[in-house]
Amino acid sequence: MLEACVLATILCGFFGIIWKKNLVMKIVSMDVMSTGVIAYYVMIASRNGLVTPIISQAKKAAYADPVPQAVILTAIVIGFSIQALMLVGVMKLARDNPTLESNEIEKNNTP
Repeated sequence: MLEACVLATILCGFFGIIWKKNLVMKIVSMDVMSTGVIAYYVMIASRNGLVTPIISQAKKAAYADPVPQAVILTAIVIGFSIQALMLVGVMKLARDNPTLESNEIEKNNTP
């Protein structure tokens, strides 16, 4: 059931990017898709019986690999910075165009 919810989140973001014409909605859809992908990786990495690799009382235990955790944390930070950069680009477009619809911007800027 959890896998279906994560897949639905990814697909909602993907189809939002394709079908929405408003640039802000495209950015929000990209963020939803990114959140779904990160949730998928977290879901795959969470396995029963693994112990976090910190000082503990467990002697012989299977430790979770911290590298994927660091990669996911980096993906979250990079996704946030890309979203902020795209929103700044949309703000600059909004200064020159009366609308944020991608079709109208293409019509206004085509020679």
